[in-house]
Amino acid sequence: MATLQFTLPSITGGRRLPESRSTIRPVRCAAERQALFNRIAPVYDNLNDLFSLGSHRIWKRMAVSWSGAKEGDTVLDVCCGSGDLAFLLSEKVGINGKVIALDFSKEQLTIAASRQRKRSRAFYKNIEWIEGDAVDLPFSDSSFDAATIGYGLRNVVDRKKALEEMCQVLKPGSKVSVLDLNKSTNPLTSSIQDWMIDYAVVPIANGYGVASDYQYLKNSIKEYLTGNELEKLALEAGFSKAKHYEIGAGFMGNLVATL
Repeated sequence: MATLQFTLPSITGGRRLPESRSTIRPVRCAAERQALFNRIAPVYDNLNDLFSLGSHRIWKRMAVSWSGAKEGDTVLDVCCGSGDLAFLLSEKVGINGKVIALDFSKEQLTIAASRQRKRSRAFYKNIEWIEGDAVDLPFSDSSFDAATIGYGLRNVVDRKKALEEMCQVLKPGSKVSVLDLNKSTNPLTSSIQDWMIDYAVVPIANGYGVASDYQYLKNSIKEYLTGNELEKLALEAGFSKAKHYEIGAGFMGNLVATL
């Protein structure tokens, strides 16, 4: 049976982003980001399928493979959302392994636990859902054999602190795999990405009544880090090696950092 724990105080508050593109601003503080992900939780999975034409499932499998998770491991999925990476990790580590999936959105965790209850295979019972903060992980040092974070680091206010926290809780030699939208250094790729957000992502989100919540994407990418910058940040946070891969025609990226 799914275990849903709320181990850290929930951050409350936050304002809905303005509708006008001309006045749009990024979501900056943790409370606003938490409120945003709580709001979009009911439609999050459907929109991911529509936006990526299902390709996000391939990218997530790649991310899990890069994490190095294997049978019997205890692994961590930070910013787990509705649980896609956690379920893939669960398959990797099997019934003798353990998956700890953490997110600061109570609504996303509730949906993830509901999805778990609907899955009959035994190894899916090895996932524990925890409400918590990526910059203050409630785990002992050297607790995990591998870690993932999907579409989360871009939304963390203090990215270096989040990577430092993962350094603390990972075992020596283990890896974290960080999947996210790519901040490309190619002007053409960036232009196409902006066009897709304005004329595909936001209009589709509008059909679900959450257009204002998805308008933040363009600014969040611009405020994110390039692949080289992510590699440098991972090394500064304490990892010994870091390599960023561009995937999905350069629109997505995956950082693999080794402790």
